[in-house]
Amino acid sequence: MRSGSIGASILLIAVGAVMAYAVTVDTEGFNINTAGVILMVVGAIGLVVSLISMFVANDRVDTHTETRYVERDRL
Repeated sequence: MRSGSIGASILLIAVGAVMAYAVTVDTEGFNINTAGVILMVVGAIGLVVSLISMFVANDRVDTHTETRYVERDRL
């Protein structure tokens, strides 16, 4: 995964935290605090998935590749 997905996850967590804890608006049929908690959960899941995929990609080693040197004729 790209590092942008980590940044997007952190952004979702930050926006969700602001919506959940700093905004006090009373609306009919839509609870902005619940939407903030949902954004924080989605951001946390995205962050965990991004970090796991980043570490798994770094641990992969191609064991089937051999380094071969080709000797060239000297003139």
